[in-house]
Amino acid sequence: MPVTEEALPDLVRRWQAGWGTARGFRPAEEARGGLHVLLGQPDRHREIVALRTDPASLRMLAAEAAGAARPTWLTVPTLEPEAAETILRAAGLTVHAERERLMTIPLSEHPRHAPRPPYTSEIGETGSVRQAVLRHPSSAEPVARGTVAILGPDAIADRIETVPEQRRRGLGSALMSTLAEHAAALGAKTGILVASPDGQRLYSALGWTVRATVLIGQRREP
Repeated sequence: MPVTEEALPDLVRRWQAGWGTARGFRPAEEARGGLHVLLGQPDRHREIVALRTDPASLRMLAAEAAGAARPTWLTVPTLEPEAAETILRAAGLTVHAERERLMTIPLSEHPRHAPRPPYTSEIGETGSVRQAVLRHPSSAEPVARGTVAILGPDAIADRIETVPEQRRRGLGSALMSTLAEHAAALGAKTGILVASPDGQRLYSALGWTVRATVLIGQRREP
């Protein structure tokens, strides 16, 4: 069932809470129709995640990001990406060319794909976050890795990566299966993530459903 405008903010809150937990950020401050997150990075000091995307609210958030003294990104999960992008550009923000996607899946429906020998999987634990890695005997470093933050019934996946020379060998599917299986064993019911265009192809093949388009705007540098 498609997500509605009314239901989208709750899904965005759940995704952001898990994303922030997975990356060790401070809890977001909810204000002015958005979630405000301190990242403290030189090129990304703060990030605002829009909860309200009606034109008036989005213009206010876009103006805040464009006028910030330090580099600020505005992330906009939306069901109307064309209208949202027009507002971001009008405020003076540069919009990332690649649109991302907010996606979900019932973990009970996630397919199981074990890594093929000689690949092996390992799981590490840091609080509510699980880190999965896939290894190959020929490499001292992991050939694929990813994390999932487990917050109650939600499992928020983040930073799913496969080294370039190991791609197209089913490792992404095996990695996601490992994360989903462990999250479900801990009681999580719903998988949530934001996917790049490349990632979306993998997740769609695994049964994940697109719930919203995600635009990212940032202040134009002089």
